[in-house]
Amino acid sequence: MVKLSACIECIFCEYDFNDRPAAAEAAGLKAIEFWGWANKDIPVVADALKSTGLKLAACGVASRDEKKTAAISEFGILDIRNVPIFTEIVQESIEAVAPLGVKTIITTTGQELIGVDRKCQHDAIIEALAASAPILEKAGFTLVLEPLNILVDHKGYYLDSSHEAADILKAVNSPNVKMLFDIYHQQITEGNLIANILEYLPLIGHFHTAGNPGRHELDNGEINYGPIFKAIDDAGYEGYVGLEYSPTVHSGLSLTGAFNASRA
Repeated sequence: MVKLSACIECIFCEYDFNDRPAAAEAAGLKAIEFWGWANKDIPVVADALKSTGLKLAACGVASRDEKKTAAISEFGILDIRNVPIFTEIVQESIEAVAPLGVKTIITTTGQELIGVDRKCQHDAIIEALAASAPILEKAGFTLVLEPLNILVDHKGYYLDSSHEAADILKAVNSPNVKMLFDIYHQQITEGNLIANILEYLPLIGHFHTAGNPGRHELDNGEINYGPIFKAIDDAGYEGYVGLEYSPTVHSGLSLTGAFNASRA
């Protein structure tokens, strides 16, 4: 059975952020995740994890340095000049979240740079990830690169294809740099979900899920998650499957479709 993790940036928003881990545990979950760590009170999060027994499945890379944050916000990891900045952010993130017991951190590429050849941007991503690999390997962390759909939610984002993500990861060639395969995004972008997941599973370090259309509950839309979860589980995937959707009902009730799919 796949291991589910709730993104508490999206789910349990009826509660104050620091109360969301307890709500997730009460709903029957064993793990949570969130986006960037820099705006979080890390000791409070650590206490919440300890008191609930929850695992932190993943969180996003971030920095509390305003200049580094601004540089990454403007050019992402698509500009070769940001490679040393990105490696510093990776190191900072590892040091910041290590007390939370998490071992998976998430990165995106940033918005496509207008007027810059795509190959140059593709190569810059490889450089940034390759430069980060020794840091990750030494710390025992995995960095997952996330493709996003550009048709509905993230217009102008550089990396929308799991195929290009796989090419990048093969070039980086590190067991500590993998893909975040968001099933919702890839249904919109390319479909053929189970075949692509099974082809790239050795390169996948984390999953995200949501119903499509609307990005709501897993049983709300065209994606049949039961067979997808079964294929992932049967293939031997041992990581987490993150729930990153906007509930249409109370968060605890909204999890029914995810729990049912995980048991299919």
